[in-house]
Amino acid sequence: MTTPIYVRPWSHYCTIPDDAPASHSSSAHEGRVTMGGPGKAKRGIPPKSDFNSWYPAIVEIADLVDKRYPIKGMDVWKPYGWKTMSLIDALTRSQMSRTGHEEYNFPLLVPEDLLDKENQLVSMLKAARDAGVDPSELRMGEEEGGFEKEVYWVKHGGNNELEVPMFLRPTSETPMYTMFSLWVRSHADLPLKTFQIVNTFRYETKQTRSFIRVREIHFFEAHTVHADEQGATEQIAEDAEIVQRLLHELCFPAIVSKRPIWDTFPGAWHSTAVDAVMPNGRTLQVATYHHYRDQWARAFDLSYEDGDGSTRYCHQTTFGMSERLLGAVVGMHGDDNGLILPPSIAPIQVVVMPVAAHSDANVMPRASQLATHLSESGFRVHLDDRDLRPGAKHYDWEIKGVPVRLEIGPRDLASGNCVVTLRTGGKSEIPLDGIIQTMSQLLDSVSDELRARSHSYASDMIRPFPGLIQNETGWHLQSPVEDGIVYELAFDGNDADAEVLEKTTGLTLLGDCVTAYDEPVDCAVTGKPTNRRQHLARMY
Repeated sequence: MTTPIYVRPWSHYCTIPDDAPASHSSSAHEGRVTMGGPGKAKRGIPPKSDFNSWYPAIVEIADLVDKRYPIKGMDVWKPYGWKTMSLIDALTRSQMSRTGHEEYNFPLLVPEDLLDKENQLVSMLKAARDAGVDPSELRMGEEEGGFEKEVYWVKHGGNNELEVPMFLRPTSETPMYTMFSLWVRSHADLPLKTFQIVNTFRYETKQTRSFIRVREIHFFEAHTVHADEQGATEQIAEDAEIVQRLLHELCFPAIVSKRPIWDTFPGAWHSTAVDAVMPNGRTLQVATYHHYRDQWARAFDLSYEDGDGSTRYCHQTTFGMSERLLGAVVGMHGDDNGLILPPSIAPIQVVVMPVAAHSDANVMPRASQLATHLSESGFRVHLDDRDLRPGAKHYDWEIKGVPVRLEIGPRDLASGNCVVTLRTGGKSEIPLDGIIQTMSQLLDSVSDELRARSHSYASDMIRPFPGLIQNETGWHLQSPVEDGIVYELAFDGNDADAEVLEKTTGLTLLGDCVTAYDEPVDCAVTGKPTNRRQHLARMY
């Protein structure tokens, strides 16, 4: 990196120069031209079948982010995108409150010596894992590990070189556990259940993609401390339940797998990952939770005095998610016309559109009254009173993925009805009387439709593995694997067997699916019957 980056003291340093290069339009109105047929518009959206072009275009055209900020992988959140992400955060906070987690906010900067401590711990645990021995048998090493090569360093304060360099947090184990060791003294202090929603920073060198692979990450992390292994194990089960509740609200399924030992975070006893299947067939890891046992506690002297006066090391867990949840929502539910947002996270759930207000002076007041009534009843509502043709308004709200559009005009005033259009499809006339109950039912129907579509899509994208054969020249596929497909298979082999699978297919083994086979199936490599269900996929 040749251009220095500083930590901003004031936000006005983040403005974009007037001569900054143009990117995709950040407004739904810019660049729209009429196509040949009536009622058609070219909105600059590539077809979703070309997902690699559709996705980066739609996140800007729908006004979620602006990618023109002059640091790669650091997008500017636009109000519509930030509100959507904030609603996802609200769902998460609700789950944290329900399960007794308390929200904290730890400093952004971490001193270098804490990273050294983490690197030594991670290096030791990795070496112990590779050697198949208990970590206590090894000394803390000096080799680099952890996030050493991924962090952004802060080495100057003004013109003065800092005595102790600092870095921007890539995640918060080290600063949090340093404080935990000060807070936990006895069994009465446990369990300690914390979380924070903050920005983290990683020097990502691969191709960046909004919400999916970025350098400044909108990050949720929960860290818990328990008296024993059982308490931590119960916490992992609770994390799994939280994830399923969130996925239900976001209206898409995911593959949940216990990662193989070689893909487990070196500081963890075991790691579980939640992978969404994106439209191009790649899997996107949207959440992870780790069981640490007492490995980190020993390194950070995180111990407590139990009821009989003995000192014991704590057991810990970590649970993390990020803006990748929004990336999965965009990719999973959107279509050729724009976003389709689940009602639970749509900044605007219902848009009220006056029609032919110029021909009847009563239309606008009635539309405004209706919007107020819906808003006061708890819906997120917008009154679109712009002086535009209805078709132009329809296009705009389709792009933004608003679940329900409601139109009211002179004829509706006379009939006591209104016209509703669902973003998932379908248009009908409904009575204004009882509109609150009807609107709840319509929003529920949008959510149900999105769940049905995403489950059907995932079922189509996950197929049985074609199988392997071995001859004198080595291992071969019985039939070629298709690009953009996730393969399901029975696997009960060792590391060498997994390497055969990954090298033969060019895909990655996700690990043991939490839903095993009901009946034993022959392992794809060893032929040994097993109930272990696993998946092979190309990952982001």
